[in-house]
This record gives sequence, C-alpha cells and structure tokens, in this order.
Amino acid sequence: MNRSLLELCERYPRLEGCTSTIQQAFDALRGCYEKDGVVYLCGNGGSAADAEHIVGELMKSFAAHRRLSAGMRARLNDDYLAARLEGALRAVALTGQTSLATAFANDVAPDLVFAQQVFGYGRPGDVLWGLSTSGNSRNVLHALKVARAKGMMTLGMTGQDGGAMAALCDVCIRVPETETHKVQELHLPVYHALCLMLEAHFFA
Repeated sequence: MNRSLLELCERYPRLEGCTSTIQQAFDALRGCYEKDGVVYLCGNGGSAADAEHIVGELMKSFAAHRRLSAGMRARLNDDYLAARLEGALRAVALTGQTSLATAFANDVAPDLVFAQQVFGYGRPGDVLWGLSTSGNSRNVLHALKVARAKGMMTLGMTGQDGGAMAALCDVCIRVPETETHKVQELHLPVYHALCLMLEAHFFA
C-alpha cells in the first residue's frame, strides 16, 4: 500500500475501508494529469471551501518543493522567476467565479451554475471532482451528469450512503459518517492523502 495511505489508516483507522476507492481516485487523477488534463472541483458551503483547499495543494508545493525543470528555468531567463515558481498540477475550483455564477443563477437557473461551467470548460480526459456530504446536492449532481456527457472522469467524495452521487461517479469515496460536520472532518485527511500521493508521483 502507498505510504500516504498507510499513514492515513494509522491516523484514521475508520478510513481503512476506503483505501480501495482512494487508490482508484488516485489512479484516475494520475491518468488525467499524465494526459495533460485538468481537474475541476465543486461543492457547497464547507465542501466549496474544501474544493478551494484542494486546488491550493495541487497548484503549488504541498509537502515537497517542486523545483522547475532546467529547461523551463532556462526558457524563463529570469533568476527571480526561476527560483520562485513551482511545479503545478492544473486544478480549477468552480466555486470562485462570482460574476459568471451570479449572472447564470439570475438569468437561467441557480442549480445549473456548476453544470454550465463544466459544459464550457470540460474536455474528454478531464476530471470533475464533486464534494457533497449528503451526496444529493442538486447543483453537483447536474454537473456530474454534464461531465459524463462530455467524456470526463467523475470523482465524488461524500458520506456513508453516497446518495444520488454514487451512481454518477466513476469513483466515489464514501467516508463512514452521516452527519455533515463529521463527514467533512474525514474528507480533509482523505484529500490530503490524495494530494500527497500525486505530488510524490509527479515531483519526487
């Protein structure tokens, strides 16, 4: 088992039953990045904050420094940039585009804001990573349906029963809790483990 997964299980024994789906999620994300894809994330409330948090871990150094390649440093031809820019795994939180979100919510339908973004941005081979503690957030479910129609991989994180999200996700990580705040408490170590695994793979 991957070292980050082993440590996750040691610190959170209740998550041991999730290791198989966490590994599947890693495989999906790794495959996306190996093909130069993009990971898009969405969720509501605390899950929106988690989506932004995940982007922060993927787009810059997390636990290890991601030094640029010698070729890129040479092409930059700027010592300040070359010394400070870091390797990135492309990830976009769909929760942060306020002007687009409010316009579409007002003019069309508030529960389709994420779906519209996925329709506009998503390409085959990209990943949509949806977070919903209940698994039944309508705007996340709509986005997942659009992602599947666009040929994207769908990844979900939810609570114990998975809700309606489980049937729409190629991989669904269902942590063993049902109360919202307790689900969120287990989501964080899971996505940290995934980010560590990805960083170790691409920037070892």
